[in-house]
Amino acid sequence: MTVNLSRLNHWQQVAFSAALMERMLPNLFMFYEVTEFGEPKLLRNQLDLVWQWLDKNQSCKINYNAQLAKLEPLIPDPEQFDSFGVFPAIDVTMAMISLLQGMQDKELENFDNVAQLSLNSVNFYCELELSEHEELEQAELDQAIEQHPLMQWELATQQQLFDFIANAPETKASCKEAKAMVLEEGMSNLGIEIS
Repeated sequence: MTVNLSRLNHWQQVAFSAALMERMLPNLFMFYEVTEFGEPKLLRNQLDLVWQWLDKNQSCKINYNAQLAKLEPLIPDPEQFDSFGVFPAIDVTMAMISLLQGMQDKELENFDNVAQLSLNSVNFYCELELSEHEELEQAELDQAIEQHPLMQWELATQQQLFDFIANAPETKASCKEAKAMVLEEGMSNLGIEIS
C-alpha cells in the first residue's frame, strides 16, 4: 500500500475509493461481455449512489444491508470460468462490498481493501503477462511487476488521487474533478479502453 488513508477523513476515504472504483468497473463490464455473468449495471448504479452521497454532503440515505445483499451472489466463482477476467471481476465486486461496508461502519480497513484490490488486479494482470513471455524466478518476477508500466501507472494514479483528495474541499466540484482525474486516460486500471 503506497498511500496512508488514515490521514484522510471519512468523506475523503469514500471519495478516494469511489474514484478507484471508476477505474476498476470497466473490467467487470468486459467480463460480462465475454461471460454474461453478473450485473455490472447494478454496480454502476451503486457507484452512482456513492457519488450522490458524496455530492450531497453525506445526507443521501443508503440502505447498506440491501445493497450489500445484492452483491454477494454476483461474486464470480473462478472455478466456473476459464478466463483471466474472472479475477478482476472478483476484485471489483469485492471492492464495492468493501466501499459500502466502509461507508456503513467507517472502518479504515475497508477503504484500504479497495485500494489493495485495485493493486491486486494490476499485479495479477502484470504477472500473467510477464509469465507468458519467459520463466522468471519469484524475486525477478516481483521486480518486473513493480517496474511494469501498468503497475507504475496504478501507483502514480493512487498517489495523485490521494494528494488531490487530501486537499480538496468536500464539494460536488471536487467529486467531479476526482472522477475526471482517474478517467482522463480513458482506460481502466488494466489498460482496457473505457467505452
